[in-house]
Amino acid sequence: MNAPTTPATPTPPTLSPPLLARTPRDAKAWLVTPALLFIVALFIYPFAYGLALSFRPMNGGSIWANYLTFFTDTSMWPTIIVTLKLAVPATLINVGVSVPVAFALRRYSRYQKIVTTLLVIPVTLGTVLIADGMLTYFGPHGWLPQALQALHLYTREVRLTHNFTGVLLSLIVSGFPFAFLLTLSYVTGIDPTLASAAATLGASPWQQFRRIYFPLLVPGLTMAACLSFVQAFSVFPSAVLLGAPAGPTRVMSIAAAEAAFESYDYSLASAIAMVMGFVQLLVVAALLGARRWFYRGPTSGGKG
Repeated sequence: MNAPTTPATPTPPTLSPPLLARTPRDAKAWLVTPALLFIVALFIYPFAYGLALSFRPMNGGSIWANYLTFFTDTSMWPTIIVTLKLAVPATLINVGVSVPVAFALRRYSRYQKIVTTLLVIPVTLGTVLIADGMLTYFGPHGWLPQALQALHLYTREVRLTHNFTGVLLSLIVSGFPFAFLLTLSYVTGIDPTLASAAATLGASPWQQFRRIYFPLLVPGLTMAACLSFVQAFSVFPSAVLLGAPAGPTRVMSIAAAEAAFESYDYSLASAIAMVMGFVQLLVVAALLGARRWFYRGPTSGGKG
């Protein structure tokens, strides 16, 4: 007699793992797409194209031929020094002068808006218009030289244009408004009760600035210096209109323009532009690194 067979236990149906909860996508993120396309089209692609072009010499040779040409040609590599001699003093003057001016205008007064408006007017003029005005005012036959000679304050010829001084003055006039506005925004963002509390403890105005204002201003002054330097380092119209392009004010941008539009060597011009960008990157990195020596902490000391 056969043993009774045990009925097979039914296998439970296999359940598929639950679907992971998906985070709903924010439709507003697509609003960033036009900005990304703008950055790619006008910044990333031109930089990548110029970098690749700099490694394709027009006359053949090594991929480093353009860079070797630049650093071995005595008419090209000194343009780095000339450009730095213009950009560094202009940056120091613009940022340095903007600090006391911003402190003087940090409190509301009836003249604050008028003075601030007058200081930022050069922003609306443009570099070419500023250069044209300086030629009229500071040129050999301009108002200032004629006034100095008419008043017998200076009998020799006044040379403030078509030289190094003219380009430096133009960089100061055109770059000071940007440095001033940035510095003013940081100065007005510092809580004034900090200085008041220090004053009640016997701190002098200089001690208040050195121990309170300056550490809190270092991040803002660093960013203002970086932007002012980049703007001054890329000088071109001022160096042509107010300087001596073939002499003491032959900056890197002029060397790149000559290579591109006179020699039609676009690969060499791209290599010069890449060197310009690399020098700017080194200076900006040095400024951001030096900021840590003076202050470590929040990037601002705002009121809120």
